Amino acid sequence: AALLTLTRKRGAATYAQTLQNIPETQVTTLENGLRVASEQSNQPTCTVGLWIEAGSRYENAKTNGAGFFVEHMAFKGTKKHPGSAFEKEVESLGAHLNGYTSREQTAFYIKALSKDMPKVVELLSDIVQNCALEDSQIEKERGVILQEMKEMDSNLAHVTFDYLHATAYQGTALAHTVEGTTENIRQLTRADLASYVDTHFKAPRMVLAAAGGISHRELVDAAKQHFTGASFAYKGESMPALARCRFTGSEIRARDDALPLAHIALAVEGPGWADPDNVVLGVANAIIGRYDRTFGGGKNQSSRLAALAAEHNLCHSFEPFNTSYSDTGLFGFHFVSDPLSVDDMMFCAQGEWMRLCTSTTESEVTRAKNYLRNAMVAQLDGTTRVCENIGSHLLHYGRRIPLEEWDARISAVDARMVRDVCSKYIYDKCPAIAAVGPIEQLLDYNRIRSAMYWIRL
Repeated sequence: AALLTLTRKRGAATYAQTLQNIPETQVTTLENGLRVASEQSNQPTCTVGLWIEAGSRYENAKTNGAGFFVEHMAFKGTKKHPGSAFEKEVESLGAHLNGYTSREQTAFYIKALSKDMPKVVELLSDIVQNCALEDSQIEKERGVILQEMKEMDSNLAHVTFDYLHATAYQGTALAHTVEGTTENIRQLTRADLASYVDTHFKAPRMVLAAAGGISHRELVDAAKQHFTGASFAYKGESMPALARCRFTGSEIRARDDALPLAHIALAVEGPGWADPDNVVLGVANAIIGRYDRTFGGGKNQSSRLAALAAEHNLCHSFEPFNTSYSDTGLFGFHFVSDPLSVDDMMFCAQGEWMRLCTSTTESEVTRAKNYLRNAMVAQLDGTTRVCENIGSHLLHYGRRIPLEEWDARISAVDARMVRDVCSKYIYDKCPAIAAVGPIEQLLDYNRIRSAMYWIRL
C-alpha cells in the first residue's frame, strides 16, 4: 500500500507544475510570409494543419458559400494527385484528414505517425496550391453540399445562431451563413472557386501548425521545400481587408407551432479576439453555468440559473456563449424550452445577467475561475487540439499565448471586475434576438429590452 501511494504521488503533477512543463511553441516566418509554428512532445503521432485567414466574412452576397465549397473540393483531388488518388495517399499513411470553414478562418489538418510529417506537409501544400477543381467533381460535390444543407436546416440550434448573426450584423458580411445560400451553391462555377483560392490562399494569411513528436527544424525544412508555389507566394499586392461589421439590436422570429420545442438566443455585442475583457466575460459565463435535463444535481447545482431551471422546469437546456471575431463578437445565451416556459426562462436568464452587473460575489468568481482553468487545460488534450490552439492563436493574436499567461489573467479577475465589465457590455444595451419554433409566449422586443436594466432607487 505504501509503495502504491508513493507511485501515485510520483506520477501526479500539480496544476502549477503542469503550466510550467508545457513545451515552448517555436515560430518561424518564411520569406514568403508563411508562419510555421510547432510544439514538440514525446508522442508517436503528430497533427499538422493549415489555418487560413479566410471564411464567409470575406465573401459577398454573390459568392457566399465559395469557401465552404472549396473546403469540400480540397479533398477531391489535386493536380499532383488527381481524383481519389489524394484520399488513397492519405489512407496509405493510416492518417486522418479533416477540415472546417467558419466565418473568419478555414482549416485543413492531418493526424498521422510522427515519422510521416514531411509527407503530410507535402499533402497539405498540394491542397492549397494545386487543388484540381475538376468540373465533374464540382458537379458531384454540389449535390453533396445541397444535401448537407438540408440536414443542417433540421438542426434548430444551428439555424437559430445563423438567424442571430443575420439580425445582429444585418447588411454586413458577418450576416452571411458559412454554407452560403442554396441558390449560390447551385450557381457557383469553377471560376468562382478558383478566384476564391487565388485571392485568399496566400502565404501571409496562413499558419502551418504542428504538435506531437516532430522537430521544428524538420517542419520548417519541409515547409520551405513544399510551400513555394508562384501563385501562393506573396508579391506585395494588397490583401483584401475586412469591412467593419456593425452590431444592430434587433430580432428575427421564425414561429412554427408544429415544432415541439422553442430555440431562443439572445446576445449583446461582445469584444473582438484580442480584447482583454474576454477573460472577464469567460468568468461571467462560468458563473451563469450551463444546464441540461440529463445532468445530475437538480436544484443543488452551483449555478444559480441551473438550479432555478431544474427546480421550476424552465427549460430542457441552456448554455452561455462568447463568440469572438476580429473586431466584434456576440456575448449571450441560448436555451431550449417548452412553449409555455419561454417567458419564465427569459425572465430568469435576463435577471441573472442583471445580477452579474450589480451583485456578483467573490465566492462565485472563485468557483468560476477554477472552472475556467480546468476548461483551459482540457482544451490541450491531444495533438489535434494543441495544433488547433497554435493555429488559431497565431491568426487571432499574432502569437501563441502560453497557459501561464492565461492563468495570470484569470487570477487577476475579481468580483468588481466582473460587475464593471458586464455592465459595460450588458447593462442597458439593445440585444439581438433569434427565436425558432413555438415562440408565441416570447414577449415583444421592447419588453425584453426593458429587462436589460433595473430601476434602482
